[in-house]
Amino acid sequence: MPLHFLVTPEQAGQRLDKFLGTGCQDFSRARLQAFIRDGHALVNKVAAKPSYPLRDGDEVVFEIPQETVPSPLAAQDIPIDIIFEDETLLVLNKPAGLVVHPGAGNREGTLANGLLHHCGGLEIVGGEGRPGIVHRLDKETSGCIVVAKTEAAHNSLSAQFASREVEKSYLALADGVPRMPHGKIDAAIGRHPVHRQKMAVVDRGRDALTHYRVLANSNGKALIECRPRTGRTHQIRVHLKHLGHPVTGDPQYGRRGSAERHYLHAWKLAFKHPLTGKRVHFTATLSPDFPDWALEAARAREGDRMEKFA
Repeated sequence: MPLHFLVTPEQAGQRLDKFLGTGCQDFSRARLQAFIRDGHALVNKVAAKPSYPLRDGDEVVFEIPQETVPSPLAAQDIPIDIIFEDETLLVLNKPAGLVVHPGAGNREGTLANGLLHHCGGLEIVGGEGRPGIVHRLDKETSGCIVVAKTEAAHNSLSAQFASREVEKSYLALADGVPRMPHGKIDAAIGRHPVHRQKMAVVDRGRDALTHYRVLANSNGKALIECRPRTGRTHQIRVHLKHLGHPVTGDPQYGRRGSAERHYLHAWKLAFKHPLTGKRVHFTATLSPDFPDWALEAARAREGDRMEKFA
């Protein structure tokens, strides 16, 4: 049952998160802020930011998300395309359509389930429901993902991602061909001001930088290599939309059309090995559902190291 509030003259000027904190004392302010960012609080029927300053007469509707205690994650025999594996980590090529870790109402058929089957004892690494998982890819995104097999490896890899030491390269099939064959997209990203489940280029978002270059094009499509220097949610998809060339098949930031998924692939990954300290490089072969001309262009550059190109 949603909670309804009417802002009084005495309450005017308060931040939305502080206002809700007074009426919902079971939750910390940080938790309330997360609920607000996820669109669970409306001011005059419109999603608002936690910092929104309330006005006299504002109507606030807050729906507390239903949270349940998850059951233990089950190990399942799910095929895993392994690129590399040793005693500390494994790197795999995730197929499009495979969810990385479970969410509400989705406790089976994920990569996490398959990892528990493949690596016994992995459930103690990385936290509940995320066995060994250091980073994630969207369900429809295919390609390179690294998994830690020990807590020490998980800590090392997480720190490298946080400090931007990990190099990442993606391939995107995009609608249209950019006017400039290479360049950078330097545009802050934050929650969409209205559609809270989407991200957008916004004035007061978090800094986001993506370098790109066009590898090939055909029939009004371009194969674009993207190197994100930051790790914002949906960064490449949002930045390519901002460039005017959204990822083909992306219903959130472009259009689905006849495509079966958005055509984004995590192509290459480079980081320091947690055990040896040596820098290692991995490539996930481009998913075969990309057009033949794109597959050919990707194959021609699979052996390239991730040198700077923009």
